[in-house]
Amino acid sequence: MRTTPALAARIIGWFAESGRALPWREPGFPAWGTLVSEFMLQQTPVTRVIPRLAEWLERWPTPADLAAVPAGEAVRAWANLGYPRRALWLHSAAVEITERHGGLVPNDVDALLSLSGVGDYTARAVAVFAYGARHPVVDTNTRRVLARAVDGDGEPGPPSSRRDLAALEVLLPENLTDAHAFNAGIMELGAIVCTARNPRCDACPIADACAWRLAGYPPFEGKRKPLQKKYEGSDRHVRGLIMAELRAAHIPVSSVEIDSLWPDAPQRDRALAGLLADGLAVKREQGYVLP
Repeated sequence: MRTTPALAARIIGWFAESGRALPWREPGFPAWGTLVSEFMLQQTPVTRVIPRLAEWLERWPTPADLAAVPAGEAVRAWANLGYPRRALWLHSAAVEITERHGGLVPNDVDALLSLSGVGDYTARAVAVFAYGARHPVVDTNTRRVLARAVDGDGEPGPPSSRRDLAALEVLLPENLTDAHAFNAGIMELGAIVCTARNPRCDACPIADACAWRLAGYPPFEGKRKPLQKKYEGSDRHVRGLIMAELRAAHIPVSSVEIDSLWPDAPQRDRALAGLLADGLAVKREQGYVLP
């Protein structure tokens, strides 16, 4: 199946008909917008990203615009997207783009990888989706489709950049336009059809060639990713409460105010210490502020 050109063609055709209309897929969408969207989409649903992305690009339409404000403003605008260190990294990347690349998002994977917070996936995604380069782009959804359709496994095993990129490279069309569409299409297929739970095989364009389906959907027997701990009551929850207070305030938040946010003092102190260590909060004489 990996050597069948028809696989890519069928996914490309399906994507042209069924792909969602998303802002970053619009013609002329800027490379900076693509980079911002990729930061926001890490571990955050599309529906929450779309309105926040629009606000960001209206406020900071270029990397230089974001670089010109304190990092704390990026953290404040990040709002409810979660994992706010991404906002700090994005601000640092904007400064680096402004200072090292003349304010233009680079199109080279190695140059992109040198930016703060940019890993293998994000670098290739920007190079492909913003600039039309030919690279395999592998996210969680892509890995799931490859595991099922090609390898006959119900779930992908632990991530491996070398293995995952090589697996997609075998299927990637040589034509630049087709390679772009296939990268986006296989990702979309995993996001809305070949989902982790309750895959919609009746709507899949490659169902009749899917190794997992043809084998009768055997249960996955490989190593699973550990389940994420419950958010409610976790240190992440307490960090989020403190961050929400800091974002809402334009003056230092006192220790007394922070103490009122969570009754478990050791957990609260641990969460605050983590925010200070991560650079998401700064201690001032009058209390705590965003960076």
